[in-house]
Amino acid sequence: MVRANGAVSLRELARVVQTSEVTVRRDVRALEAEGLLDRRHGGAVLPGGFTRESGFPQKSHLATAEKTAIADLAAGFVEEGEAVVVGAGTTTQELARRLARVPGLTVVTNSLLVAQALAHANRVEVVMTGGTLRGSNYALVGSGAEQSLQGLRVSRAFLSGSGLTAERGLSTSNMLSASVDRALVQAAAEVVVLADHTKLGSDTMFQTVPTDVITRLVTDEPPGHDDRALTELQALADQGVQIAVAGPGAGSGPAGGGEGGGSAGRQSGRMGPTQGRGGEEGLPLPGPRRNHPHPPGGPGSAQLRTAVPLAEQPGRVADLAPRRR
Repeated sequence: MVRANGAVSLRELARVVQTSEVTVRRDVRALEAEGLLDRRHGGAVLPGGFTRESGFPQKSHLATAEKTAIADLAAGFVEEGEAVVVGAGTTTQELARRLARVPGLTVVTNSLLVAQALAHANRVEVVMTGGTLRGSNYALVGSGAEQSLQGLRVSRAFLSGSGLTAERGLSTSNMLSASVDRALVQAAAEVVVLADHTKLGSDTMFQTVPTDVITRLVTDEPPGHDDRALTELQALADQGVQIAVAGPGAGSGPAGGGEGGGSAGRQSGRMGPTQGRGGEEGLPLPGPRRNHPHPPGGPGSAQLRTAVPLAEQPGRVADLAPRRR
């Protein structure tokens, strides 16, 4: 399966071979010892280290249920009449399919797949960057793409990537893709990262968005045994990233409650006020969130309701906020 798809999740392997994830993890560890694959948190990929990047066909088969739940939740953060940028990726493609239902929306993207998902949407305007087509992920990259983003200002950017850590932030395996993603970030007042739990704790070659520029992470609930993903989520929250966790069913509200928290619909998905440094009123330039105007527990923040470390909490992950020191 890894040779055919480039990557596969432990959850999918367990389902296909009808055994437990514990058994699958043990077997994957043995295959890694033989040099046949590389383990990743929540899955396995072909050997290749930091520089390897799976193509779109391989990525589209990895963590599909998780990406769907993430896209459902992230779409609730977008208001009618907004202007947003959406980067390339399989998760952002799922998001675009849901944004087609938001009237008056303007979407700027360098992804042909995102544009295709919105092509027939009523009252949604699609603006594409220039650039050179990168066939492996159907994205426009290079100086043409970056130059077309200069002077652009939108409310928020939705980005995905190959890995996410609290230490380095979002990263990807391709230099050209990383450069365009950085240009997308510069155009947005807020940065929303869409990353399923298999990417948490993974680090790849090129940094795209440092942790202190990420406003919010939308992810799925890691398995209870995935201590590294759970620890990484808490570390991201400790650095000021707002965490929204999509539950097993679509339409879960963002962590921390908010308006109608935990229920489906656009009200439950609203984000907090824009933040950053300088710029026009309501649309500040992107920048570190360390001096966030709202204290923990204020508008748009997420709360950790228990002092028990995240990795030790039973049940779903919810209500993350910086730990008090």
